[in-house]
Amino acid sequence: MNYTRAALAAGILLSTLPAMADDTSNASQWYSLLDSIKQGTNMSSFRLRYEYDDLNGSPAADKYAEGLTLRSLVGWQTASFDNFSFAAQMIDVGKLQDNFNDSTTGLQAITAGSNQPGKLAYAKIIDPDYTGVNQLYLDWTGLQGTLVRLGRQQVNLDNVRFIGDIGFRQVMQVFDGVSALNQSLPDTDAYLAHYGSVRQVDTVLRTGGHLDIAHVKYHLSPTESLVGYGYFSTFDDLGFGQAWFGAAAANAQANQSNKILGLRLDGAHSLDAGWKALYTAEYAKQNGFQGGDSRIDANYYKIGGGASYDNLSLRLDQEKLSSNHGLYAFQTPFGTNHLFQGWTDKFLATPAEGLIDSFITGTCKYADFSFFADYHLYQSDMRFNEVGGGTGGRYGTEWNAAVSYAYDKHISTKVEYGKFSEGDHYNTSANSPVQTNRIRDTEKLWLTAMYTF
Repeated sequence: MNYTRAALAAGILLSTLPAMADDTSNASQWYSLLDSIKQGTNMSSFRLRYEYDDLNGSPAADKYAEGLTLRSLVGWQTASFDNFSFAAQMIDVGKLQDNFNDSTTGLQAITAGSNQPGKLAYAKIIDPDYTGVNQLYLDWTGLQGTLVRLGRQQVNLDNVRFIGDIGFRQVMQVFDGVSALNQSLPDTDAYLAHYGSVRQVDTVLRTGGHLDIAHVKYHLSPTESLVGYGYFSTFDDLGFGQAWFGAAAANAQANQSNKILGLRLDGAHSLDAGWKALYTAEYAKQNGFQGGDSRIDANYYKIGGGASYDNLSLRLDQEKLSSNHGLYAFQTPFGTNHLFQGWTDKFLATPAEGLIDSFITGTCKYADFSFFADYHLYQSDMRFNEVGGGTGGRYGTEWNAAVSYAYDKHISTKVEYGKFSEGDHYNTSANSPVQTNRIRDTEKLWLTAMYTF
C-alpha cells in the first residue's frame, strides 16, 4: 500500500515537471525580454540653436530673422531579443525666440517667399514648432547578414546628396516604410527600401506616392567604395512644383514623379607617412517616372580630389546640376540639400538654368576642436535673363566657416557662418525690371549646443 502511494505520488510529481519547466522557460524569456530593454540604446538628445538670417533672401525679406529653438529627442532602442528589436523616439521642437518665418503653410513652403501668417516680413528659418513621432520601427535580423526595418526611420545614404534626413534642421526628414540591408556578400552592402510617405522638415507629411530605393555599395578598401543606385519616386506633389518649373500657377500642380540612376566612386587612398589621396567621381541621370512631367530630364556630375595629412585636408571639387534647355534643372528632393551649394540655402531647389558649383574645402582637427572652411563659385549651366535686360551666367560666390568643440562624448558646441554675395542679377523673364527673383546677398549665423545621452 505504501509502495502504491509512493508510486502514485511520484507519478503526480513527474507529471507536473513539464508544466514547471514551461513556467521556468516563460520566466526566463520574460527576464530576457527585460534584459533586452535594459541593455538597449538611448536615442535621446537636446539641441539648442540660435540662428540669424539677414534681410536678403530670394525674394528679399523686410526684416532680418532671429530664432532660438530647442529640439528634444527622447527615445530608446531595445537590444536584440529572438532576432527582434524595437525603437521608439519622440520629437519636440519649441521656439524660445520667434522673430522668423517658419514656413509651415505647405505648397511651396521650403523654396518660396515668406508665407507664415503674422510673420510675412521676416526672413525664413524653417524650424517650426512640432511635437510628434520621429522614429518608430521594428528591426529583424533573423536572416544572416541582413537587417530588415519596418516603420518610421531616418535614412542617410552615401554623402546624403540624394537621400538624407536633413539633420541640420530641428525637425528632420523621416521616411515611413520598410528597408532591408544585406551584407552577406564579401565587401558588399545591398540596400533596398520601399517608403509610402515622407515627413518633410516643414512638418508636412507627403503621401499619395512611394519612394523605392536600390543601392549597392562595393568596398574597394575600408576607405574606398563604388556605388550604384536607383531612386524611384511616384510622389506627384512634394511641394516643389513652382520651385522646379517656374512661378506660373499651373506649375504648382506639375507632376514631380521622377527617377535617378547613378554611379559613385569615392574614397581616401592611403599613401606614405600619413598622407592620403582624396577623390570623388559621380554621375547620375534624372527623368520623369510614372507620369512625371516631361520636362524632368537632366544630368548630374561631381568630380574632385585632394589630399589629407594627419588631421589636415584640402580638396577641390566641381558639381554640376544640368539644365533641360532652361525648362527644368536636376533636382534632389530627398537629399540633405543644406550641406551642398553652401549653407545659406540659396539653392535648395536648382534654378531652371542649372548650376555649376566649383569649390575648395579645407578641414583641420586639433585636440577637441574641429575647423571647416569652404569657398564656392556659382555659375549657371545655361545663361539666364538679368533684371532690366541682357543675360548673365554667374549667380555669385559664397564662403562658409565653422568651429566645433566636443567637451566630452555627451556635450558639444558649434559656431557656423555663411555669406553669399550676389553676382549677375537673376531674373526669370527677359527685359523685365522685376527684382523679386534675384538671388540676393545673404549672411547667416548659427550657434549650437547639444547634449547627447
